[in-house]
Amino acid sequence: MNLNKHIRSIPNYPKKGILFRDVTTIFNNANAFKYCINRISNICKKISKIAGIEARGFIIGAAVAFKLNLPFVPIRKKGKLPFKKYAQKYKLEYNYDTLEIHKDSIKKKEKIALVDDLIATGGTAMASKKLIKKLGGILKLFVSIIDLKDLRGSNKLKKAQVDTASLVKLPGH
Repeated sequence: MNLNKHIRSIPNYPKKGILFRDVTTIFNNANAFKYCINRISNICKKISKIAGIEARGFIIGAAVAFKLNLPFVPIRKKGKLPFKKYAQKYKLEYNYDTLEIHKDSIKKKEKIALVDDLIATGGTAMASKKLIKKLGGILKLFVSIIDLKDLRGSNKLKKAQVDTASLVKLPGH
């Protein structure tokens, strides 16, 4: 399947100079969505849990966890988790944000696959890796639908000894 025809590109969103790659068009097509979930599920081998980054990573990650009969761990934006949590501030392409994870969501030495819609500069993925490490988990794999290769986020993860995979490689600008 050619996923490129199911990805909408929106120039100057959320601010001027950013080319936003929208995967909600994949979610809105049953065949494209099923294709993505099946492909990502096939990549996630020898994993204890699937973690997903808010918000689109929840959609993909929860579906993959369900298909593989694995637990799902939400990594959320600041202030959204009700229980004891760790927080990690990080830099995006265009601002700063904070992610949080429940302290009891991952056990020591559990092998985690982190799922999101795309990887750009790697700030969100690296912040998630730090949160997983704080809990004693091991981020083995980062999987996304899109890798914005020229923004080099997947290279940061590889340097941090995390395997990466994506279904589509696109320019970020």
